[in-house]
Amino acid sequence: MPLQKPFFATPQDAENAFYEAIRRADLEAFMAVWAEDEEVICVLPSGPRLAGYANVREAWRRIFESGRRFVITLSQPLVLNGMLVSVHNVHEQIGVSGVSGGEGGQTAPILATNVFIRSAVGWRILVHHASPTQGEPAGEISKTLH
Repeated sequence: MPLQKPFFATPQDAENAFYEAIRRADLEAFMAVWAEDEEVICVLPSGPRLAGYANVREAWRRIFESGRRFVITLSQPLVLNGMLVSVHNVHEQIGVSGVSGGEGGQTAPILATNVFIRSAVGWRILVHHASPTQGEPAGEISKTLH
């Protein structure tokens, strides 16, 4: 009997499950948060655009099997909620452990946008786009464009 996917009643529930699955390096729990759609998109810092459920799954399978473990702390959330779509923009501070060769510690600050859609099976992530940033703003808007 196939495993029943969890029902995420809110976009925040789905986002919490997303980051918890990353912390545990649990591929099945991680993929349970994603919409089962060929239009899903995942962009990791300095990485290529991964389009489609199978491509996202394969990339994260390799990440989780690498032995690295990530603890991601979120701050400064900006949330735009609609009836069927919710967009979350957050600052991620990523702690890395389990890396051979003495690497690890904290990574550069990351700015991430997570787009969630509401469906018959609850809220699911459709897009995760993470990019390096200069850090959390101190209340001043940068004049830097692209």
